[in-house]
Amino acid sequence: MSIFERYLTLWVALCIVVGVALGHVMPGLFGAVAAAEVAKVNLPVAMLIWLMIVPMLLKIDFGSLGQVREHWRGVGVTLFINWAVKPFSMALLGSFFIGHLFAPWLPSGQIPSYIAGLILLAAAPCTAMVFVWSNLCEGEPHYTLSQVALNDVIMVFLFAPLVGLLLGVASISVPWDTLLLSVLLYIVVPVIIAQLWRKMLLRGGDASFNRVMRMLQPLSLGALLATLVLLFGFQGEQIVRQPGVIAILAVPILVQVYLNAGLAYWLSRRFGVAWCVAAPAALIGASNFFELAVAAAISLFGLDSGAALATVVGVLVEVPVMLSVVRIVKATRGWYEASERRSEATVVETRS
Repeated sequence: MSIFERYLTLWVALCIVVGVALGHVMPGLFGAVAAAEVAKVNLPVAMLIWLMIVPMLLKIDFGSLGQVREHWRGVGVTLFINWAVKPFSMALLGSFFIGHLFAPWLPSGQIPSYIAGLILLAAAPCTAMVFVWSNLCEGEPHYTLSQVALNDVIMVFLFAPLVGLLLGVASISVPWDTLLLSVLLYIVVPVIIAQLWRKMLLRGGDASFNRVMRMLQPLSLGALLATLVLLFGFQGEQIVRQPGVIAILAVPILVQVYLNAGLAYWLSRRFGVAWCVAAPAALIGASNFFELAVAAAISLFGLDSGAALATVVGVLVEVPVMLSVVRIVKATRGWYEASERRSEATVVETRS
């Protein structure tokens, strides 16, 4: 891992500070950039997100879906957390913390929008950054590839209906065409481009493919940092004006991340999943595809909405919190594998 990647949290923090400062000092410039949109999709952000996720998607071999069978218990745990627990738990956490507990300290007109942003954040499991988290915790690479590929396929079909269901329950009108357009632009099209490009590169051999990937890696991370500067620049004035709102919105996100990571990790241990699969399973189960969430929030509710602010707060806490989860699963490896050893010993004794 390069020094740049090792200190990614520092660069992310600096970009957040720079973005907030520039957005506060030059609101007119960021307003003009924010206005560059087609069908409510911001073009500069869309281009940066493509630059960020296409190199990551190039690593995915969709043929690896066949390897899902080897890690079916880990896959089952992650799918359960991603699609049956996380969106619904966030709807409950958002309603409790934002709709009730902290409601007196929030602008009443924005509360439904804040909750909608939190739901959008939780409804899409992480894709691009999962490779970083899995690498940091020495996760099983084939499982990670299989799980990301499977999540991408499922997300194409479930993201819009799931969000529509949860936002509909919250009595918020959902323009389905905009949601489907977001899925198309931020999942389907990049996946197709990446897979076609991957096939072309692999025709030149693995050495050629790896050389291109090394060249693209700085571009991908640079696009991530530039995206953060833009996103926080768009929200710069609100963040400076409403630091208390930012802190309040961070509470359900933090609870949700640790709750779902802990549940995925515990279930993996309970079902005898190997640690090298359980560690990335916990991270995949807890992290969010914030690029899609931000894009959908902007498309549905606008750049200045509470929903957009809530998803940007997700970006704010995503990297440092997920890095803390990486440290936790690595620190508890001995505890986790002790259970595996006991299970193996029990099997041996039973056979004897």
